[in-house]
Amino acid sequence: MVFGTQTRRAVLLAGAALAALGIPGAAQAAEGMPQLNFANPLTLSQAGWMFVIFLLLYLAVKHWGLPQVAEVLEVRAASIRGDLDAAMAAKHTADAAVAELTEVTRQAHAEAQARINNEVAAAKQEAAARAAEANAVLDARLAEAEARIAAARGAAMGALRQVAAETTAAVVQRLLGNAPDAARLDHAVGAALATRKS
Repeated sequence: MVFGTQTRRAVLLAGAALAALGIPGAAQAAEGMPQLNFANPLTLSQAGWMFVIFLLLYLAVKHWGLPQVAEVLEVRAASIRGDLDAAMAAKHTADAAVAELTEVTRQAHAEAQARINNEVAAAKQEAAARAAEANAVLDARLAEAEARIAAARGAAMGALRQVAAETTAAVVQRLLGNAPDAARLDHAVGAALATRKS
């Protein structure tokens, strides 16, 4: 059986410890502690078996227990590293998604604002066209109404001039007893009506 350097060192230390225990044991055996009497073959046998058992436990822990614990720790560390890497990848993905969503939202707002501006401009142009059309219709109706009013006024003034001339002729004839001159009467009525217009 081949032992490593650490195993040899452990065996030597255990042997030295047994030897050191044997010296005071002989002195204390005389004082009434038989479990430390290394002159007794039973005590030596028990100490030897204890050494063998501790050596076997040491070797089992060193070559079987500790590697398994180290393997579990490595697996756990690898799992933690994997989880951290997955979390970082998920964070990067989420950050990219948030940036993309922000950009899409900004573009959507810009497009919506552009559409609103276009719709408002189109509505303004349509309203201006309708207003111009309505103004043209109103101007035409106003001009027509003014023409009608002017025609009616002209007709009324013509009728008024005739009535005034006839009335004036009748009054003058009654007052003076003879009919007035038609040209002078027409001129006087026209001057009187012109004065009333102004």
